[in-house]
Amino acid sequence: MLQLCYHHRLFVSWPLCGWRGSDSFRPLGFMFSAVKTTVTLTLLLSAFAAHAIDISGAGSSAAQPLYVKLADVYGKSQNVKLTYQPSGSSEGLKQAKAKTVEFGATDIAPSQADLKAGKLICFPSAVSGVVPVVNLPGLKRGEVQLTGELLADIFSRKITKWNDSRLTAANPGVALPDLAIAVIVRQDGSGTTYNFSDYLSKVSPAWKQAYGRNFTVAWANGVTQVNGSNGAVSALKQTPGAIAYVDYQYVMQDKLAFTRLKNRDGKVVAPGADGFTAALLNSPWVAQAKYEEMLTDRVGPSTWPITSGTFIVAAQATNNPEKTIATLKFFAWGFAHGDAIVGNANFVRLPDAMQGRIFGDLTTITDASGAPLKWSLAEALNLR
Repeated sequence: MLQLCYHHRLFVSWPLCGWRGSDSFRPLGFMFSAVKTTVTLTLLLSAFAAHAIDISGAGSSAAQPLYVKLADVYGKSQNVKLTYQPSGSSEGLKQAKAKTVEFGATDIAPSQADLKAGKLICFPSAVSGVVPVVNLPGLKRGEVQLTGELLADIFSRKITKWNDSRLTAANPGVALPDLAIAVIVRQDGSGTTYNFSDYLSKVSPAWKQAYGRNFTVAWANGVTQVNGSNGAVSALKQTPGAIAYVDYQYVMQDKLAFTRLKNRDGKVVAPGADGFTAALLNSPWVAQAKYEEMLTDRVGPSTWPITSGTFIVAAQATNNPEKTIATLKFFAWGFAHGDAIVGNANFVRLPDAMQGRIFGDLTTITDASGAPLKWSLAEALNLR
């Protein structure tokens, strides 16, 4: 009878596994010395380690929890390790263009012209949303509600106290404190900032004229500028009276007090998967695959008004086919088998039809000479 042992993700027969009660190995009538077995096992494990593949990504700090969780599960069955730098969407795009990482992550899709000029491919990986969060002692999560116009006036420092008459009028029955509003913003090149400022530009002409939308904003005097989503969360927690904007997964992960928002249909809604899905379904993404279209300020009674996508950007032609193939298999596996992980990371999965189009895009990446990469999409989809 052949017995198997599991060690370092290798299944090996008894001659390579320990045998208690004896100084040598004697299964199936064979004699193996402990020394010979140890040497053989070491050589096998060394060969296995030599084929380990490290892939790297950089960019969106908002998307970091998603890719880290996907890679953690994927790495348990495949000998692939992901190193991810949450350096902001702008940096992710820069590194993808320079080919210093296998993929860049951004919360804003580059235009078709930019993709063509940079010889890049781009596809969405999931959908989430940007959420205003507050630190107001004594008030519950979701108890404060705002409009887009009020949010713009707070972040442009036109409203500086929580008990301002405009805020109390929008929050009848809520005991807003007599506290100064401490505004916390991102100073790094952030896709979260881009989506947030894009929304404010749509709902406030004054904001659009003074600040516009971009990865970085020339913020009003008196705001506190931090780096990264974690920096925003940390500053918010340490500052009574503070307001910041972060992606939804950080709201859930850090149990932050979110505000509700009045959407384009005039309904006051809380952030969550239903609101993000409604924005997606009311956009050109599904019917026309126009991923560069923003998901902010979409119609629909349940739509969250600052919904956003997160995207993968990679070079159209790779200098390292082995690592690129490993990366493509990772994302193909994620689309096919990662629904539960995406949901647990507080993102919304893409519809099947969109995923099918993305699978086709993945097969267009070539090596440096323009030859198709030698990998099987069907094999990647069947990985467990």
